[in-house]
This record gives sequence, structure tokens and C-alpha cells, in this order.
Amino acid sequence: MRGIGAEIVAQSWLEAGDAFDILARGDGPAIRAALEDALPAMDVVVQSGSSPRRKRLIVADMDSTMIACECIDELADYAGLKVEVAAITEAAMRGELDFAGALKARVALLKGLPVATLDQCREERVRLNPGARQLVQTMAANGARSLLVSGGFMPFAVPVAREIGFARVLANRLDVEGDVLAGTVPEPIVDAAAKKALLEADGTPMSAALAVGDGANDIPMLQAAIAGGGLGIAYHAKPKAAAAAQAHVRHGDLTVLLRAQGYIRADWVG
Repeated sequence: MRGIGAEIVAQSWLEAGDAFDILARGDGPAIRAALEDALPAMDVVVQSGSSPRRKRLIVADMDSTMIACECIDELADYAGLKVEVAAITEAAMRGELDFAGALKARVALLKGLPVATLDQCREERVRLNPGARQLVQTMAANGARSLLVSGGFMPFAVPVAREIGFARVLANRLDVEGDVLAGTVPEPIVDAAAKKALLEADGTPMSAALAVGDGANDIPMLQAAIAGGGLGIAYHAKPKAAAAAQAHVRHGDLTVLLRAQGYIRADWVG
């Protein structure tokens, strides 16, 4: 730490052998870089000591964050188009394509797919990421609000939100014609701007907010949380999202976000 002009004030185990707290003075990004270099197999979360550690709001992305897949890619597999759709998804999540345009292009490829396939896909393909329930339900049990906001679709997001324990959900809808998908998405599209707006509109002080996501369309909400003194965390993320975030969870599951807030295992709910 001395090499970057930082001073360690105190250090202790949050939970023996699992999570360690360091209180330091110095430049946050420099401290993060130094710790990640020194501890490459561990997740590092550096946050301001002037903000409340236990957050009162969590706003989370769904696909590849709260759940282990991209729903539109899995849905496309039932139409024999997963390779084509997944390539567009990957490029959009890396920030190489306009999100709304990429979404419309992918949904157009699903035109004619039976609506019943949505339920089938959800039941067969959608699995929660480890720690999702514990993260949201523990925060809720301690008075936090929880919002699931997704550039994906309501037929997936509503059941996922219910299963995890989110209080509110916002996602895109799919137009239908009879019993098949119409291949279009009604406006307004839930995109990066909508995610950021939802975070800011909640009314919770930004210093008491936690935003988490994995893709380029999560960057504005992550940066809004960080700018307001809260936590903006990338979870097993694409490079641009990881670079924009305050911390990048690369190794552990979603309970790392509970550790960052000072919760020990005995506190966990779910």
C-alpha cells in the first residue's frame, strides 16, 4: 500500500477464512488495482467509508446476473437460431451494437414461435445464479427495496423476480399474434437509459443504493450508483461493464455482494 500512497488503518476478518475487511486511506481506484494485483484469485470491493455500508436499495439486471443464461438466446434455440441470436446478444452486451436495434433484430428472428415456448424455455433453461435469493432476501429482511430491471422479457422476469424475492420488476414485453410471437417489441424499450432512470427515480439516497449487472447496457446505472456514493458492481461481466464498475465479482457468487455490505453467513436469509 505504501507504494501507492495508501495507509492501512485497520484490518480484521469479517468471517474467518472467507471474507476480510481492510480500512484504508488513499485513492480508491489505486487501492482496488493494488489489491486485485496482489490477490488475483479473490474478489475485491473497495467502497467509501462515508456511505452507509448496508444498502437500502438493490437494482439488479436479470440475464447473466441474477440468472445463469441469456433468455433470448435460449428462446432462439427452440427456433433453431441460437447461434445467430447469441452472436448479436454478445456484441450488444460488449457495447458494440445499439441495444434497442439489436433487441428488435433478435426478436424479429423469433416471429412465428409459439407463445407456449416461453413457458417451456423458462422451465427447462432458466436457473438462478448461486446467491441470488440470499442477496435479495437478506437485504429485504433488513429493510431494503429490491428492483429487477431487465432488457429481457416480462414472461421471464416476472417469475424470476417472484422466485428470488424482488419487490418490483421492469422488463420488455413481446407482441403476439394469436398464439405465436409477432416478432416485434412494443415501445418504450427497457434499455440502458431506462435502467438508470429506474434507479434514480426510486427516491432512495444514491449513497444507500447498490446496482449490479454484467453488460454494456448496465453501465449507466452502475455509474449513477457510483457517482452518488453507492455501489456499482459488475458480476462476471463483459470488459466494458467491468471497467466501468466500482468492483468486478469474477470468482465468487452473488453472496459476495452481501460480504461487501458487512453481512456474515449467520445473517443470510433465503
